[in-house]
Amino acid sequence: MRLNLPNILTIIRLIAAPGVAVAFLYFNRPGADWFALLLFVAAAATDWIDGRLARAWGQETKLGTMLDPIADKAMVVIALAVIIGFSGLAPWILLPATVILFREVFVSGLREFLGDVAGELKVTNLAKWKTTVQMVAIAVLFAQGVFEHYIAGIVYGMGEETMRAVLDGRIEDTQGLIPLTWGLTVSWYGGVVLLWVAAALTALTGWDYFNKARPYLRDEEEARG
Repeated sequence: MRLNLPNILTIIRLIAAPGVAVAFLYFNRPGADWFALLLFVAAAATDWIDGRLARAWGQETKLGTMLDPIADKAMVVIALAVIIGFSGLAPWILLPATVILFREVFVSGLREFLGDVAGELKVTNLAKWKTTVQMVAIAVLFAQGVFEHYIAGIVYGMGEETMRAVLDGRIEDTQGLIPLTWGLTVSWYGGVVLLWVAAALTALTGWDYFNKARPYLRDEEEARG
């Protein structure tokens, strides 16, 4: 195994994946949301960087080829588990997340069964878009958590009528409640829409991978027939 910069970035991304969940054990919110958001975005950036460096520098290795999809899946699965938790099992989050998690487990099982043959099933551009949309959706939903808890701090002890008056402009917004509310709305709906798009792409790429794997799943008698 050869360690080079692209491989080191991949390993850092793999190590960072559980850090997204650990953040909520050691930090209070919204500090935990900020830490998880920044860590996730930084780790996702390495996914874009390491592959390009490996190809540009001719440093593609078996170690990197093996670790890269594992790091991506670890990031997505752990981050989705955290988001499902703090969303209170909201169905608009839980359903697409379930599709994504099911596909990742299913395809990982297929790859394990196929062994060396799995390397012949090349990653498609659609699969790369799937990963990108997943990571953007998760980052936006982490941002939603940041907005949510800043708003909670501002409106704590504020009556509902007072809050409505601030949002309606009848009372001066001295604490930035209006832009924070806009940020919360945009990040929530934007994150949910992106997550559903990611789930659709995930299902499509899972079906595509299964179709490509089907010839290798036939029994010998069926293949001869």
